[in-house]
Amino acid sequence: MKQNEMEWIEYRSTMKDVIEISKLPRRIFYDLRGNHDSFGVPASGGSYDFYQKYSINANLRRHGRVQSITLENSGRKHLFVGFDSTMEIGLRGPTNLFGHPTDKLIMELDQSLSQWDTDFDNAPVTKITAGHFPMSFSALTESGKSIKDIFLKHSLAAYLCGHLHSRFGKNLKRYYHRTTHRPSLYEHYYQYNMHQEYTLQSAKENCSEEAEHIEEFWEWEMGDWRRHRTMRILAIDDGYVSFTDIDFRLGSKSIIIVPTFPLDSRFMQRTSGPRDFKCHIMGASTFDIVRTLVFSRHEVVSVSVKIYDSRSGNLEVVFDSEMKRVSANESRGDMYLVPWNWRAFADPSPTRFWLQIEVMDTTGDTSVSQLRPFSVNGLIAKVSWTWKEFYVMGIQWASIYHPALWCFLTLIISLLLVPRASVVLFKDQYTCTYLRANGSQWTLLKYLVTGFIWLFVELSRMILVWSLLLVYIIYLLVFPWLFGHPVTEESDLAYMTYRGWTLKRSNSGNGFSHAGSPDVMVIVLPHLCFVVLPTIVILAAMAAERTAFREHYLSQSGKKKDDNYKKRARQTERDSSLSGRWIRKILIVLCLVVLWKHWKHCRALVKAYAMNPVLHSPVHFFFIPALVVFAIYKTSSI
Repeated sequence: MKQNEMEWIEYRSTMKDVIEISKLPRRIFYDLRGNHDSFGVPASGGSYDFYQKYSINANLRRHGRVQSITLENSGRKHLFVGFDSTMEIGLRGPTNLFGHPTDKLIMELDQSLSQWDTDFDNAPVTKITAGHFPMSFSALTESGKSIKDIFLKHSLAAYLCGHLHSRFGKNLKRYYHRTTHRPSLYEHYYQYNMHQEYTLQSAKENCSEEAEHIEEFWEWEMGDWRRHRTMRILAIDDGYVSFTDIDFRLGSKSIIIVPTFPLDSRFMQRTSGPRDFKCHIMGASTFDIVRTLVFSRHEVVSVSVKIYDSRSGNLEVVFDSEMKRVSANESRGDMYLVPWNWRAFADPSPTRFWLQIEVMDTTGDTSVSQLRPFSVNGLIAKVSWTWKEFYVMGIQWASIYHPALWCFLTLIISLLLVPRASVVLFKDQYTCTYLRANGSQWTLLKYLVTGFIWLFVELSRMILVWSLLLVYIIYLLVFPWLFGHPVTEESDLAYMTYRGWTLKRSNSGNGFSHAGSPDVMVIVLPHLCFVVLPTIVILAAMAAERTAFREHYLSQSGKKKDDNYKKRARQTERDSSLSGRWIRKILIVLCLVVLWKHWKHCRALVKAYAMNPVLHSPVHFFFIPALVVFAIYKTSSI
């Protein structure tokens, strides 16, 4: 994967049209670099760095990886901080997948978020950050620091990111909260649902100024425009942050509705909500009014709000009222308000009451907002991810890479060494005859486990195949997997191991730099999981099938081994190959599936890194196919 300059030219032209048509000043636009914008960039500002050539930030001479802007309104400050955590040496894909913050970036980010903490007027500050990578795809710094800890320290209102887009689901959101107790081990690696379990409980309702500061923030992944035509409108209303995602795949919208209060209890409520409810941290008047923003191409005729009660199992209207437009408004949208008795909607269930806004314009066009649950108590509604959403948002991939790697390697090495040790120590105890004789006396589980062990015992008896597999695993641990051009085709060859890429520094004759860890996991783990491990299992099954068929042949023929046994066995096996050994045929088909997977993997690497498989990675590319062919030949005769 590498960048296409024509796409950058199209981007510059599109943004120019947006600025001209909207008549918005160019200086209010900020564009952040993502991993695709750093593909094949050896150094910032070079000829391959199209971001520095075509982006708005670069053209306005906004230097540095952290940019911030503060807006003030009605005595409240709104701090927006954008940051770039892409690789300093931009590798090509697929090994350019993670955000790589540096200690310098962490320090600058902390300073930008702290700029109003010592303000003498004590004006409340709403802090929002924007970056490309979600926390699940952000690595730690060299000193072990995390962007997440900085966000928790400053209790962000929200962190907006866009790495995953919409391809994995619509609920790519995650809530973070620092607890007083020590986090369990698994929390460093994964989180099952959008909310941590302890965040569903009410926060301490201590209204004093000395009350413990709650460290929390929302992470909201944004959809992409290129494939899903998704746009997000973010609104800040008296410190409450809400958003609406708009899907333009079915065409433009004449009416856009952004409810700002009450908040959606699933995706916008915070652990500090119950304290706000009891203590009115934001002010009592904040709760007295239902508020929404409306953007309309035509003049709006009416705006109404409906609140539904779901207690009976059906949605029953319990509040229906017209909303009035705020006259003094300088924004392009209009704010509509309506008073309500918010105390009547206090309930221990965060999903009992649901809100919907309906808007009609002069053309008769009507639009309604999505139904959303709310909780004036500030309670959080529990939302579960789908498995795809959990896969990309719930797992801390940077932290899990090395544990997963060594688990796979330990399993593979155990499957090779333990059966071989049993053969050496127990001689012929694990045989097909032994297993068949005792199978009726054992439980099914014990029979299956022993049978599975027997597969690898038979593999270990194929000394040459077993030895080659062990040598290959050692090779993957000690030697480079492949050589290629991970940055540009004109750059020097670099090599990749399971630790990452090792590149020759351009400004140093003998120096080397390292990059791409844990990004190389997209090559390492799939190869171990979907190629090496299945190959070992299938070859073990083929070895066991040959032994079982040989025992079957001897039992049917009633003949014992003699000097002519091997010759007769080979001839008999060839004669019955079309009608027998159907298990072997299935295993050969499975071998073809694994080899097809391996071929796709190798083809992608050749395309990505401009490499010659024969010269640059013969072992990684050809060892497994050659070994499979050799094993098929070795097990063809009995």
